[in-house]
Amino acid sequence: MEKPNRFKVVIPSTLRVGEEFEVRVKAVGPVRDAPWGSFPESQTDPLMGRYNRSPRGIHLKDDVPLGWTGVVEVDGTCGLVGPDHLFLGGSDVGNWSPATGEWLSKLPRPVGRFGGFKFAEPGYGRVVVRDPETGALGVSNPAEVVEGEPEYRLYWGDLHCQTFFSDGLRCPEELYVFARDEGMLDVFGLADHDYGLTPAQWRYFVEVTNAFYRPGEFVTIVGYEWTSNRYGHRNLHFPGDWGPLLRCTDEDGHTLEGIREWARRHGALLIPHHSANAVMGCDWDYGWDPETERLVEIYSIWGNSERPAREGNPRPIRVTGGEREGQHVLDALDLGYRFGFVGGGDTHDGRPGDELHTLQREPEAYKDLWRQGIMGVWARSLTRRGIWEALWARRVYATTNVRLLLWTTVCGAPMGSEIRWSGPRRGTVRAAGEVPISRVEVVRNRKTIAEVRPEEEIISWTWEDAFEGPAYYYVRITQEDGEMAWSSPVWVTSG
Repeated sequence: MEKPNRFKVVIPSTLRVGEEFEVRVKAVGPVRDAPWGSFPESQTDPLMGRYNRSPRGIHLKDDVPLGWTGVVEVDGTCGLVGPDHLFLGGSDVGNWSPATGEWLSKLPRPVGRFGGFKFAEPGYGRVVVRDPETGALGVSNPAEVVEGEPEYRLYWGDLHCQTFFSDGLRCPEELYVFARDEGMLDVFGLADHDYGLTPAQWRYFVEVTNAFYRPGEFVTIVGYEWTSNRYGHRNLHFPGDWGPLLRCTDEDGHTLEGIREWARRHGALLIPHHSANAVMGCDWDYGWDPETERLVEIYSIWGNSERPAREGNPRPIRVTGGEREGQHVLDALDLGYRFGFVGGGDTHDGRPGDELHTLQREPEAYKDLWRQGIMGVWARSLTRRGIWEALWARRVYATTNVRLLLWTTVCGAPMGSEIRWSGPRRGTVRAAGEVPISRVEVVRNRKTIAEVRPEEEIISWTWEDAFEGPAYYYVRITQEDGEMAWSSPVWVTSG
């Protein structure tokens, strides 16, 4: 039996002193292919299924040591109070039963959620999990622990994942369960390609999305991917429990103005992605709709569409023709388009929030993809209404699937704001990395105007700028392991 070599540990990113919270833990071991099979009654592996191969040629992979059970030790910072040992291995995740609508497991899957924890002191708390037998270790993301009730709490999400109904792996139910229990996301939504969905399938997608919504626990967002190679791919997300399907192949949906009007009519968000790609990217000359196009997916498995490789982008798009000059996010901002930034998966390997697609042996192009992205959302509540308000306000940021805590302001206004201001401009950066932060940059109108190299996990920094013209400002952060984050901009005009 395989044993874990590390643990994935996730805790809430925002907590009050003395507030009880759950610790999510997953044992991680060697990566293996899940075998293919079509007879559930004879399965010996809970990930065996008839849909673990896709039109892209990828295979379902797993990194959980099936059948392993163990007692792990728990420690932490900020005066952590709670159990000092946890038992892993009895969780009921891993195998979907259509007959009962529940998850069953034939072999113990060492994934679990454990309550009864509190931080007794303010600061940046972490939880550490260790297997005394093997020495395998897991350190949680940082949690900002504060004395009073915070105005906003930080939640983590991904709104871009494909199912086997188009070119991905696994069914919608499986993906929602994985995103919640093993991707350990707070917010999740499917974005399957529109042209392959029938009206009946779309109703099913919406029904499954609504079935997994649990206010205060797990927010699901109704949406799909409008897949036009001429005008660029855009994800359409709806604010409530329903939104009608308009495909790029429909008479009214094959133009960019047609899908924008559809989004306006239904109060939806229209989010461009992999904009810099030469084949399926976005030509910004087609304009921008400020009512619906308030966000752009700046990073995904495709790579970083922020800026060209020649300007220092360490993760440019390398597949399907690579990148095209003039289609990066900074090109859109320079045109006056006001996009907030989100990270997304665009995952097809059936593992939203915890992808393994870069380990695929085939197709060959998969070696040129990158780690998936996720978004940090500063919201007043973990509800559809609360998350939607934060998305609309652009109080969001993108990361390369790391839970780097980031809060930025310009002239006192949070990321995503549009303000008028007279005099010198002052900004603040508050950040806590998963590992030490090697570089923090303030970008104004495409250029880095201030930076620090802290080489520490926690920073609090104030910068000033005497520039008086119209400007957008955002923060780019790089950890010492190369993982990154980008805050949404603040737009400033002279008062």
